[in-house]
Amino acid sequence: MRFDIVTIFPDFFTGPFQFGVVPRAFREGIAEAHTHDLRRFTHDRHRTVDDRPFGGGEGMVLKPEPIFDCVESLEIAPKSNRDTHRQTVILLSAQGKRFTQTTARRLATLDRVVLICGRYEGVDERVSELLCDEELSIGDYVLSGGELAAAVIVDSVVRLLPGVLGHADSSKFESFGEDDQLLSCHPERSEGPASGSATEPNPQDPPRATHASGGLLDYPHYTRPADFRGHPIPEVLAEGDHAAVRRWRRQAALAKTLANRPDLLANAELSDDDREFLAGLTTGE
Repeated sequence: MRFDIVTIFPDFFTGPFQFGVVPRAFREGIAEAHTHDLRRFTHDRHRTVDDRPFGGGEGMVLKPEPIFDCVESLEIAPKSNRDTHRQTVILLSAQGKRFTQTTARRLATLDRVVLICGRYEGVDERVSELLCDEELSIGDYVLSGGELAAAVIVDSVVRLLPGVLGHADSSKFESFGEDDQLLSCHPERSEGPASGSATEPNPQDPPRATHASGGLLDYPHYTRPADFRGHPIPEVLAEGDHAAVRRWRRQAALAKTLANRPDLLANAELSDDDREFLAGLTTGE
């Protein structure tokens, strides 16, 4: 998979792409990222990439000419003929749709992603209209530029590519992951201890001790020591009952989601037991 990042600060990415799983994916040929200095595509001696906005207002706006020249130099298909199942051009902007794990999974299926980093007060709207397939924002706040957002998107997408993480299930059983129903329909997506599907495990295997999050937040995690400064781990985690652990983790994930991100519950895959548990939390029972 190839990323092309259009930016006025190409050296910014030296740091973010030197640590963690991303450089390992680059070294192993699973993914690659190329930065493109927008100022190289200007045509004046001052290498001007911005100008004042029509109609007045604060700040400066990135000009369309250098952005178009840069992206067209990458030999990406024109927007009208682009196969968005293989490649896409994205403008990073505070006005974009919110970037989510679902978006990351979609991008991870592509061959090529071009990320245009916004700057200053904004980007000439014709860049979005005529060049880009979508606008994305990594959150409901404003950054000084799209470089941080680009680094976030590359990291979140690269870790989903096959062979990047140490265990294939690491990107499934986590916050905002896939749901059990989806994994049961596609048992090849799970390479955990159970050799069958999530709903029909091999009877020779122990019950799976994890719930796929199904868009919820992840359950709490504990490690040694079992008692830290007078705060012991939940007893169920040390008793060896996989079914009980699975039930506790599901309920703990529901409780954490209700406390920190209740908005996620509206679209989550919930069982009758889940709804009964949540009802008990909200009523204090």
